[in-house]
Amino acid sequence: MLALFYLLVLDPTVRKFRLGLAIALYLAILIIGSIPGERHAIGAFASGVVLHSIAYAGLATLWFTGSTGDGAQRALKAVFAVALMGAGDELVQSFFPYRGAAVGDWLVDCVAAVVASTVLWAVLPKASLRP
Repeated sequence: MLALFYLLVLDPTVRKFRLGLAIALYLAILIIGSIPGERHAIGAFASGVVLHSIAYAGLATLWFTGSTGDGAQRALKAVFAVALMGAGDELVQSFFPYRGAAVGDWLVDCVAAVVASTVLWAVLPKASLRP
């Protein structure tokens, strides 16, 4: 189990895969969120704050572990990427009459990225965070 964790989170040979997965999941968020009624259906299981927190903390985790640099550089990259993704998500939502853009949702995305990146920076072995 530890070997699988290392491969998925720390192995530098699959960094590009993690970044690609982050982009693919972000596109899935955009597509699924744009389908009429789907956001409302998902909302029956969790609130918007919970959904945004989980989704964007996950994206930040993938971006952090897929990036290069020391812990601080990775954290900044992850937070910046998630801030852009969250803004893009809200922009896309503004084009649909059944959705709406909200600065509050974007702020939740950014806070989730900051928390996830800070935890990863503090918890992951320093040797794995080398450039």
